[in-house]
Amino acid sequence: MFWKRTKKPTTTIFFATDVHGSDICWKKFIKAAEFYEADVLILGGDMTGKAIVPIIDEGGGHYRAVLLEQEFTLEGADELEEMKRKISNRGYYPYVVTPDQLAEFEQDRSRVDQVFKQEVLKRVEEWLAYADEQLARLGVPCYVAPGNDDFFEIDDLIRQAKHVHLADGQVVALDDYHEMVSSGWSNRTPWNTYREADEDDLKRKYLEMIQRMKRPETGVFNFHVPPYNSKLDEAPQLTEDLTPTYAGRALVPVGSTATREVIEEFQPLLGLFGHIHEARGVARIGRTLCINPGSAYEQGRLLGALITLEPEKIKHYTLTMG
Repeated sequence: MFWKRTKKPTTTIFFATDVHGSDICWKKFIKAAEFYEADVLILGGDMTGKAIVPIIDEGGGHYRAVLLEQEFTLEGADELEEMKRKISNRGYYPYVVTPDQLAEFEQDRSRVDQVFKQEVLKRVEEWLAYADEQLARLGVPCYVAPGNDDFFEIDDLIRQAKHVHLADGQVVALDDYHEMVSSGWSNRTPWNTYREADEDDLKRKYLEMIQRMKRPETGVFNFHVPPYNSKLDEAPQLTEDLTPTYAGRALVPVGSTATREVIEEFQPLLGLFGHIHEARGVARIGRTLCINPGSAYEQGRLLGALITLEPEKIKHYTLTMG
């Protein structure tokens, strides 16, 4: 831990969340330690992407792919590699297949799932190796709490990293004055993702950690799902078939009542949240500063928050974009 030479010791946190497999966003996140002179990196959840993008090998150095409803025709190895990079930066997983292989995948969903998991784990391994290399020379720790969209197999990979630490369910000392508790779990969603719980169970998870803190009132609550009705949890209202109503213009709160209850009860210094990509902003719940930096991973933009802590207060904070 490096202290800045000020009248009081301070710790500067760079926080981001919901990078969802975007190669460029992960690299920007790791580089933020040096760029912002941060003492600690914290990733709030949802590290992994959501889909494979097949690149069809038509033979003779000709390829075809569809990305975000746009079709691309590729010629040669250079254009193929550029397409892979574009897909990866958008948070998806490029996978080269022949037309016959693609037809087989379309007939067998289990094979698609197998390849998807394989590609996700491969990228997480690459990310952790990149982070270890970059952070080793800086001496900056990075804490991650996989989110509801992240399957559990990535946890073991994180445990093997040297400079990226699995923070979910843990009490972490950020410095001599501030502890952090983290949870990547969410309340129930319409998509039945990997790490979801009923509100009562979610609150029990929170309390089990909080009760191990020495001073929750100077702590940081890093919870993936934001507090209910905080403006940091507003998402487009959905119909029964999961279609946004009024073209996505009707917003409703979808955050966690458990998150709000523990914030109100313990009043930590800082709350860090994600999950709702479009709800970028800052709110106060009592004395607690609550931040959701939002996410724009599909555009390759890293949204974040830079927060400097003093022993008993937040010195300053800034929402970042890059």
